[in-house]
Amino acid sequence: MDDLLSEKEQIDQMRAWWSQYGAYVIGGIVVGAGLLFGINHYQDTQLQAQLEASTAYEKLIVLVVDGKLEDAEAVADEIATSYGDTTYVGQTGLAMARLYMDKNRDQDAADALLGVVNSDADSELKDVARLRLARIYLYQDKAQEVVDLLAGEDAGAFTSAYGEVLGDAHTALGRIAEAQDAYQKVLLDPMSQITVDQQLVQWKSLDLPEVTPEEAEPAPDAAVEAEESDSEEGE
Repeated sequence: MDDLLSEKEQIDQMRAWWSQYGAYVIGGIVVGAGLLFGINHYQDTQLQAQLEASTAYEKLIVLVVDGKLEDAEAVADEIATSYGDTTYVGQTGLAMARLYMDKNRDQDAADALLGVVNSDADSELKDVARLRLARIYLYQDKAQEVVDLLAGEDAGAFTSAYGEVLGDAHTALGRIAEAQDAYQKVLLDPMSQITVDQQLVQWKSLDLPEVTPEEAEPAPDAAVEAEESDSEEGE
């Protein structure tokens, strides 16, 4: 009898507890289920977007290879508009830059690459875009823009490639000491053996005119005189 009472009391307690807290339990289950559904739906949506962007990008590559500029531009715009949160936007910029260069539209190529450099693309993709943009600047005789773009950048695996282009830019600007320094850093970098043509860099270095100590570092008096001369001209 005592066991029956004890069991009845337990059932009564459970009923009382459920009457008081049951709504909260059900609400928690509903909220949890809704949250899980929302997460799964978001993941499915993101996956679907990535798949659609991948299909669009594959279509773009075919158009780039075939040289169909207008059709490629249309697909590139679609990727940027509809799939702006995917990784394919930066890759699209690189592909379009290549096509623009094939069509002798170097400024459009530069604009496409600059868009990648200033985007939220991953760092390696931006390093590639920055290097290609620097080479276009050299082609456009914009050596100072190359220096501004590459100087001080931590390029990782692209360090030697950056260094070679920087050396080319300094050479174009007549900064022989800086060019020599850039080329020598490339030649001393063990990784440069697999990232640049070391023999070509060596030829560039040897082809530089000899730098005298005076050219490498102007004497203090000469520097002062130059500053005074600039000041007088300004007045």
